[in-house]
Amino acid sequence: MPVKGKHRRTKSSRLLRSLAVAGTGGAALALPLMGAAGAHAASPHDAAVAKAGATEAAAKDGKNGDKAERYTVAPGDSLAKIAKAQDVRGGWKKLYADNREAVGSDPALIRPGLKLTLGAKAETPAKKSEAPAEKKAEKPAKAEKPVVKKAAPAKKAENTGGYTLPVAGSSVGTPYHQSGSMWSSGYHTGVDFVVPTGTSLKAVGPATVVSAGWGGAYGNQVVLQLEDGRYAQYAHLSQLSVSAGQQVSGGQQVGLSGATGNVTGPHLHFEIRSTPDYGSDLDPLGYLRAHGVDV
Repeated sequence: MPVKGKHRRTKSSRLLRSLAVAGTGGAALALPLMGAAGAHAASPHDAAVAKAGATEAAAKDGKNGDKAERYTVAPGDSLAKIAKAQDVRGGWKKLYADNREAVGSDPALIRPGLKLTLGAKAETPAKKSEAPAEKKAEKPAKAEKPVVKKAAPAKKAENTGGYTLPVAGSSVGTPYHQSGSMWSSGYHTGVDFVVPTGTSLKAVGPATVVSAGWGGAYGNQVVLQLEDGRYAQYAHLSQLSVSAGQQVSGGQQVGLSGATGNVTGPHLHFEIRSTPDYGSDLDPLGYLRAHGVDV
């Protein structure tokens, strides 16, 4: 009997020591002696809960960590130029779709300082912003028929082959071939349209951008090669909306008017040339009239 009693005391003390060790982690302090097995069963449950929480936290961290890149528009940028430089999959159309809410309805009208999102993260807000817009457009389209207003640009019928004025609602300043010592050729090689800085400038017809950048006395300029082989020059721009090699349609924005280069005030200097070089100028207004544009 004494031996058995001694054996039981030893076993009991071992259990107490085991409980004391488990209690250091705060899991077995409140358990009775007979709950030692219960304490052992609770540990896997706690571990599973902790593991699940860690997995959820890791998942959240993974989602939050997958942030899309941001790009700030610089002077001379266009969506096509940015998409090419930043290797945007899907090109400028994908970049525009991802940032339509920030850019607006005209993909050619972007301003320096505008923040663009590069990456798939921008797809969600873009789709959300587009969805309600389409639903709102469906109802009035049947009742009010706003399509009639949009059909107004059907005035393109006046402009054979999609040709149009380089700037709308402007008056002509210095005419073509006005003589004067201020011009190296002895006369004005283009026509000036009097418009304030920031006025949208349009491609007069379908064309390819030959150059877009600094042109010395012409300031910021854009030169287009039109479908018939003639060239159109836009000078003194405050901002460029296209880049060399880009295809543009008639009426598409190529830049904003300004007063860069050798000028006395903001205006658009517009030329039609037989080659992209200075000195091959043609009558710009006569050219537009020949293409059905009412000037």
